[in-house]
Amino acid sequence: MSFNLQRWFKNQYLQENTELEKNVWIDLTDQEKEEFSDEIFDMIDNAYKDIGGNPNYKSVSDVTGNEGSANYTVIDLDDDDDIDAVKVSKQRAGGVKSAAMGHDGSKPAKSAVVNFTSLMLKEPGHYIEVSGRLKDILIAKGVPLVTDSDSIRRLLKGKEIELNGDGTYQRKIGGEIHTKVIMGNPL
Repeated sequence: MSFNLQRWFKNQYLQENTELEKNVWIDLTDQEKEEFSDEIFDMIDNAYKDIGGNPNYKSVSDVTGNEGSANYTVIDLDDDDDIDAVKVSKQRAGGVKSAAMGHDGSKPAKSAVVNFTSLMLKEPGHYIEVSGRLKDILIAKGVPLVTDSDSIRRLLKGKEIELNGDGTYQRKIGGEIHTKVIMGNPL
């Protein structure tokens, strides 16, 4: 069974009755981000709760305060009309940086957002800064590591980092030091 990446990137607007087309990733407009900001925040908060939360998403205002700078792509997988998963990305010098993800806690939603992320990261111009379990999952899915120190410095220009010599680095995020790695295919 082949996967149609173009279908996953399909960009359409929600219908007036706010029902999402089922099983299709859809980019939200700024107005739709505002409308669904509570749901989006709850899904991001849910996805990061086991690691103390996402340092960039502490409240609903972090969703609505990103108009124009963050792209929110959502999917509805089940019988209800609620969003089940969200992927957040931002345009950066290295291309499209995966910034966050969220889900409703269901196994299909978790799987969908991780699979969508891995597919994106295999495309030219897409990358993520990651650690922990998600890093291991993406490696298992064949997403390449970026280990070149010049590329890491270029992608994190302006960020204070300490390279570890193995492609990982340490940097302060949300006031805490984290060990990270870049994965994907940045420009």
